[in-house]
Amino acid sequence: MTSNQFYVRDVMTSPVISIEPATLLLDAALLLRASAIRHLPVVEGQELVGIISERDIQRCAPSRLIPITEDGYNAVFANTKVERIMTREPKFVSSSTPLLGAMGVMQQGRYGCLPVVDDGVLIGILTRSDLMDALHRLLTTGNVAK
Repeated sequence: MTSNQFYVRDVMTSPVISIEPATLLLDAALLLRASAIRHLPVVEGQELVGIISERDIQRCAPSRLIPITEDGYNAVFANTKVERIMTREPKFVSSSTPLLGAMGVMQQGRYGCLPVVDDGVLIGILTRSDLMDALHRLLTTGNVAK
């Protein structure tokens, strides 16, 4: 099998952990930490409407350089919904996208991940970590599939 015969479906993470737009930032941050992941697709039903990353959440945190109480700091996370800060209409790929093509999209756009959508439904996510795992498998076994 040559490298241009590998597809997103061969290396993506599925099922994917996702959240709804009304999810509180605090809950999203806790889910990221508990799941040891860096990206959360945001869905309404099964339809992808946005994405939020660990970095997005960090950018929303009040600066510790500005005087703020602990309660005030925590209130930002407890009172802000994900829909206020998520990236809307994120770039995505299908499970049948050639892996090299998806990698090109990620590199060109400097994306840490690409949600995987088939027939309008979020079915997985392709992350840089998935690609590193696939590269490791390719170099050790000659195949990228999990």
